[in-house]
Amino acid sequence: MHNIAEGFEAGYNAEFVRFLKMARRSAGEVQSQLYLALDAGYITQEELKTSYELTVETKKLINGFISYLTKLTN
Repeated sequence: MHNIAEGFEAGYNAEFVRFLKMARRSAGEVQSQLYLALDAGYITQEELKTSYELTVETKKLINGFISYLTKLTN
């Protein structure tokens, strides 16, 4: 969320896209951290599955937004 807000404040699409890509990478980090939480016993397999699916959906939404903004600038 913070990467998206920071990119939006840049005021132009190319910089916004750069920050959206950072946000997408951050979602990937969350996926990794979910496995660490599972291994440490902080979450269940079902919680991992539910949360992981949310990160996948988030990444898809970010990808769609990146595509939209890229088409506007081309």
